[in-house]
Amino acid sequence: MNNQHRTALIDVGGGFRAIYGAGVMDRCLEDGITFDHCYGVSAGSANMVSFIAGQHGRNHKFYTEYAFRKEYASVDNFIRKHNFADLDYVYGTLSNHDGEYPVDFEAFEANPTGFTVVACNAEDGSTKYFDKSDVSFDDFDIMKASSAVPVACEPYVIDGVPYYDGGIADPIPVRKAVDDGYERIVVVLTRPKDVLREQKKDVAPAKILERRYPAAAERLLNRYQTYNDEVALAKEYERDGRVLILAPESLYGLGTLSKSFEGLERMYRAGYAAAATILKFLAS
Repeated sequence: MNNQHRTALIDVGGGFRAIYGAGVMDRCLEDGITFDHCYGVSAGSANMVSFIAGQHGRNHKFYTEYAFRKEYASVDNFIRKHNFADLDYVYGTLSNHDGEYPVDFEAFEANPTGFTVVACNAEDGSTKYFDKSDVSFDDFDIMKASSAVPVACEPYVIDGVPYYDGGIADPIPVRKAVDDGYERIVVVLTRPKDVLREQKKDVAPAKILERRYPAAAERLLNRYQTYNDEVALAKEYERDGRVLILAPESLYGLGTLSKSFEGLERMYRAGYAAAATILKFLAS
C-alpha cells in the first residue's frame, strides 16, 4: 500500500487490555495495511513484533490461551520470582525459535518497517527509546524491559541498566512520532479516550518503588499527568487530521493484570472493528 504520507502506528499496551491492539493489527494484516514505523509501549511492543513479522492471530493466542497458564502470569510467579508476569517465559520460552509459537524472526528482520520500543530507565527516570537493531535472534529483551510493570515485576536489566515499563516514561509517544517526521499517525489506546487517568492507583506502588528507585517512583507518581497530557496532544493532532485515535468504548472488565476469556475476546473484536477506519485515514 503506497501512501503519500509517512505513516506510523503507536500501541500504548496496557497489560491484558492490549489485546485491543492485537485486534487492530490482525485487521491491518488482512487489509494489507502497512506502516513506515511502529512505536510500541509495554505489551504494545509485543503486539508489534508479531505484526511486523506478519503473524496473523499469534497475539490472540498469547492473550486468550497462554496467558491463562500460571507460568505466564500468577501470584505463584510473584512469590517465586518477584515477577507477576514471567517476561522470560512470554518473550523467551514461548517466543524463541524452539518455543511453542516462535516469532518468525526472518520475516521480522526482512520487513522494512521501523520499530521503536519505549522503556523507562529505573535509575534516573529517563525515557529510553530502543530500536529494531536492539532486537536479535532469540533476543526480545527490549520487550521485557518495556513490559516490566513497577512492583508487579522486577526491573529488567539490559547492558547493566535496569528498566521499567515504558508506560511510566512516555505512555503515548505521539510527540516522538511527529518529531521523527511521521504525518499520519494511528494511535491505539486501551482505555476509553475521554476517561482521564487518576493518580490514586500509582501512589502505593510509587511508595514501594521509592526506596530503591526514587527517580522511577517520581515518574510513576506523575504518570497520570503525562498520560492525560499526551492524550490531549493526540486529540489536538486528531483535529488537524494528522492522528487517528482508536480506543475501546469499555474496558470489558479487563485490568492491566486481571482478565476473563470473554472480556479478552470482546476487547479483541472491538479493536478489530475499530481498525476499519484506518485505510481511509491513511489515504486522507
